[in-house]
Amino acid sequence: MTHAELTVAEAAERIRRGTLSPVALVEACLARIEALDEKLQAWVTVDRDGALAAARERDREATRGAIRGPLHGIPVGVKDIFYVGGLRCTAGSKVTADFVAPFDATSVARLRQAGAIILGKTQTTEFATFDPAPTHNPWKRGHTPGGSSSGSAAAVAARMVPCALGTQTAGSILRPASYCGVVGYKPTYGRVSRYGVFPVSWALDHIGSMARTVEDAALVAMAMAGHDPKDPGSLRAPVPDLRACLARRDPPRLGVVRDFFWEKAAPEVARHTDQVLERLAKAGARIEERPLAPSFAVGHAAHRIVMKAEMAEVHRDRHNASAEKFGPRIRAGIEAGMLIGAPDYFHALRLRRQFAEDLWSLAATVDALVTPSTPTPAPEGLGSTGDPMFQTPWTFAGMPAVTIPSGFAESRLPLGLQVVAAPMRDAEVLGVAAWCERILGPIPAPPL
Repeated sequence: MTHAELTVAEAAERIRRGTLSPVALVEACLARIEALDEKLQAWVTVDRDGALAAARERDREATRGAIRGPLHGIPVGVKDIFYVGGLRCTAGSKVTADFVAPFDATSVARLRQAGAIILGKTQTTEFATFDPAPTHNPWKRGHTPGGSSSGSAAAVAARMVPCALGTQTAGSILRPASYCGVVGYKPTYGRVSRYGVFPVSWALDHIGSMARTVEDAALVAMAMAGHDPKDPGSLRAPVPDLRACLARRDPPRLGVVRDFFWEKAAPEVARHTDQVLERLAKAGARIEERPLAPSFAVGHAAHRIVMKAEMAEVHRDRHNASAEKFGPRIRAGIEAGMLIGAPDYFHALRLRRQFAEDLWSLAATVDALVTPSTPTPAPEGLGSTGDPMFQTPWTFAGMPAVTIPSGFAESRLPLGLQVVAAPMRDAEVLGVAAWCERILGPIPAPPL
């Protein structure tokens, strides 16, 4: 196994024991980027000099036993809407192509405090919305890696970096993670601070992590989590030990949501998910079907109203100053959002309350809800990032969700299983996802 193939947990343990140098780990990641990124285009900025300097410092600290935290010496990719002090933060847009972040986002600062090394900035759709990034899916060039966290998912799958940050306003962590065959974790709304991250929608944005195992995704998220007075939506509740929950051995009680999800899934995705559930049942999981409440029917439409109205307000001044610099899809979304009146916006928020409460009640009846992660494998073509419809409900309701790789489509593109729990049950959803991960086993690296 090469250094670049190590998981976060494996690499961190070797660094603590003194059998792996952070410099060697960073150099291995940089070598993968140099070899592969011309074809995949997962990165906007690679901070080679900064990462190597930080690695040498982490190496000296480790040598004298001064381990900063659980991510000491671990390289991290950062989606290019997060501020990383001194690096460009383009947000995938001509509007901010030359903007240099003056400080670290809270999430980035906390990763550094835990010992992580910022390797660089990964590609995103424009302002994390609709206009695609140039990134290819590592499993099959010419297919989308998903979005908006396109580069983060592709970089982790291609073993360019062991973990990366993403954001989700509809389906932008779990969808690309599933398309690229890695783990994606979207915590409960407000669990991770959004300060220093370009917003899409204040009511909907979530910060999360991508990695190759549930344990790794939990480690990264736990390092970032916790109250931040600079983010009005930040939770004050204590952060549970997300890693401790991963040792769960008792089979979970899983609520299968066939309404909508099996109806919208492609036939091979529905068949595959049924086969996955059979494997989990044979391992002892209790599989129970759960119906959706009538309020689910309006959830997607209400989400679009809230997202577009807030997106329009986020970008109003930039649009008024230089509308022609925006991509066609985000510009259309901004201009549509400007037409949404206050009564429609507030009505959508009222609908959201009932929608969320119904989903929270549904999730509370089981250890976790499960669905296919996406309706299809990664679509061909880079003109679209795929459909977020299977993630949008949980994002709208602020619920923690995880996608784990569950196998392959006939095309040999990855498929995933989505695991969801009630708000504040992040430890439980990660524990269930880790249990399922052990039963299903890992998938190999992409045949690059």
